[in-house]
Amino acid sequence: MVFASPIFLFLFLPLVLAGHFLCNTSLRNAYLLGVSVFFYAWGEPRYVGLMVFSMLLNYGSGLLLQRTETAPFFGLSRKTVLALAVGANLLLLIYYKYAGFLVANLSAGLAALGLPLIPYNPPSLPLGISFFTFQAMSYVIDVYRRHATVQKNPLHCGLYIALFPQLIAGPIVRYAHVASQIVARTVTVPGFSYGVQRFIVGLSKKVLIANPMGAVTDAIFALPVGELTPGAAWLGIACYTLQIYYDFSGYSDMAVGLGSMFGFVFPENFAHPYAARSLRDFWRQWHMTLSSWFRDYLYIPLGGSRQSSFRTAVNLWTVFFLCGLWHGAGWTFIVWGMFHGLCLAWERTRLWRSLVPRLWRPVQHLYTLGIVVMGWVFFRAETVAYALDYLACLFGMGPSSPTGRDALLYCDPKTVWTLVLGSLFAAPVAPFLAQKLTALLGRSPNTLLWIAMHTGRCVVLFFLFLASAAHLAAGTYNPFIYFRF
Repeated sequence: MVFASPIFLFLFLPLVLAGHFLCNTSLRNAYLLGVSVFFYAWGEPRYVGLMVFSMLLNYGSGLLLQRTETAPFFGLSRKTVLALAVGANLLLLIYYKYAGFLVANLSAGLAALGLPLIPYNPPSLPLGISFFTFQAMSYVIDVYRRHATVQKNPLHCGLYIALFPQLIAGPIVRYAHVASQIVARTVTVPGFSYGVQRFIVGLSKKVLIANPMGAVTDAIFALPVGELTPGAAWLGIACYTLQIYYDFSGYSDMAVGLGSMFGFVFPENFAHPYAARSLRDFWRQWHMTLSSWFRDYLYIPLGGSRQSSFRTAVNLWTVFFLCGLWHGAGWTFIVWGMFHGLCLAWERTRLWRSLVPRLWRPVQHLYTLGIVVMGWVFFRAETVAYALDYLACLFGMGPSSPTGRDALLYCDPKTVWTLVLGSLFAAPVAPFLAQKLTALLGRSPNTLLWIAMHTGRCVVLFFLFLASAAHLAAGTYNPFIYFRF
């Protein structure tokens, strides 16, 4: 069960909201925890025990960190408890997400040496394990650093890890950010209204833009490179560039909106990354909670940018190697991460500072977007070899045949309009227009123009929801790309 599905929109969410408002305030956390476990069990019944184990592991680790605050406990120091807790979380992640990848590569090496392969049947990937594991580790690390107070109530700790709006797709929420909200929060009419609006915007991004773009992407990337023309290759990666942004940011919007409906304030996860003028700026606006997680828990402890230029480059490369690996157990993700790490290291050189920031601003945008799009080829491709051939095809150097598929085969009016609108709203056009309208009309709710503007917004949101619901009810293409992560 995912947010962009009829059963969630018309059955699960209305019932959960009704139960939440009917429930006594003192029981709401227990109610939401039970609902969140049920939500996870609906999509991944085999691994409910794994998620519950993660809750208990990190809850107990927090208590042990508090117990060892002044003296070791059975010979365990605070640092040892932290190492064991982080190690246990990582072992779960490695076993379920990376064991198959590691064994496959080891077997390939053994086969090259003429040695017998390792018999291994890897487990299936638990839904959302990367998200809830990183979130759980941040709780333990923050308690160790004394950035957060240990949670003694197991229901509150479990709710932090398992809260369903951001359980399977983020944003990655720090415990310190929501600790007080878990204990006491209030659902207000403005907050609930904002949550509904934000959810509809996210749903529309996912269903009306990401899904149509994804259908074209899948059709083009399913072709052998020899059947692609440069035009079709550019169309495929352009559609994927919009698909991944509107899918990720759409789910983040829905999570923020759902949180607001229940009285939570979640951090923003996306700004307008495709309008960035450098890759460094891009990562300040793309998947911001993940970027800040790697910055605070890995990059800065490694030394950050406080050391030599070479060491800073190594730190960046290490962080983005692991960032790529976090996204998926495959060489394509690793190459994508290393590519970004190398480009970020390049942006810290004196040569880059003397060249790119002095260029005309549109050229800076094109420079950044070019790097991002080239990287998405590796992120989307199934193999590194296919990604390299695809990149060659983009620049007319691929092995295309005379009967190669032309871009016009995929350019129906719906695709063209979705491309145009998706490209337009990937830039900060909507905030700009809202700012200008607010300045023009004023903030007073007593003016007819103000009333007309907000009525118009409600009408637009209503029709966006109807259009999204109609697409979902029709059973059209609706992928869930987080299964890869």
